[in-house]
Amino acid sequence: MLERTGVPTAADIDAIFPSAERLAEGAVAIIECFQRIPCNPCATSCPRGAMQPFDDINDRPAIAEENCNGCTLCITKCPGLAIMILDMTWSEDKALMKLPYEFRPLPEKGDFVTALDREGTPVCEVEVIQVLLNHAMNKVPIVSIAVDKELVRIVRNIRIETLSSNMGCRCNDLDMEEIRRYIAKGATSIDELKRLTRIGMGPCQGRTCIPIILGELSRTLGKPIAELIPGTYRPVVKSINLGDLAAYEGGEEGINT
Repeated sequence: MLERTGVPTAADIDAIFPSAERLAEGAVAIIECFQRIPCNPCATSCPRGAMQPFDDINDRPAIAEENCNGCTLCITKCPGLAIMILDMTWSEDKALMKLPYEFRPLPEKGDFVTALDREGTPVCEVEVIQVLLNHAMNKVPIVSIAVDKELVRIVRNIRIETLSSNMGCRCNDLDMEEIRRYIAKGATSIDELKRLTRIGMGPCQGRTCIPIILGELSRTLGKPIAELIPGTYRPVVKSINLGDLAAYEGGEEGINT
């Protein structure tokens, strides 16, 4: 499912979600990094040793939850926007969720915004509790929202209606009207739109624009988002020294693997 749609399954989420006992103790990081790719800023950024060291840069992140206090440093360092902080003790009926958010304009404290699931589908309205932005360090902004406790496994992003209705791909400065024109001309998939407009090829690698455009394709084609393919992903690969290549004596099959 993840390889085909880019959306983790309920089983994927259950596998990385903290236990009820740990959630009852306070804020903790949740890492939705489901594939082995060469990336380790989360492990090198944690001053408390909660993010475990990697034996191999391709390792998936592992967290010692007892060492985590939800400080958010790992959120600001993760280039894939894969980490959030969840505090189930924030209030009696609401949990505090801290999410990375790269859209502009940023919401403000007290705003009500639309919470989205991992497919980009609206879930509910939530209140913005805090917006953290560090211009000097050029770190990703962190938006804190109050979420009903029964929805914390579903909510994963937010949308400001006035922004999302107009902007398709911020990295390439494409508004939704331009995207809709290509769809009207016959483009029916993310890969087709990528070749026409370069969506998903900017710094965010489609993490912000693909859910929005999948929603537009779903409405236009009359198909559920789950039946649409979110494009071809080509994750970075592990680097190799030229000396290793020069010393290699195997065939092409060994090089490709």
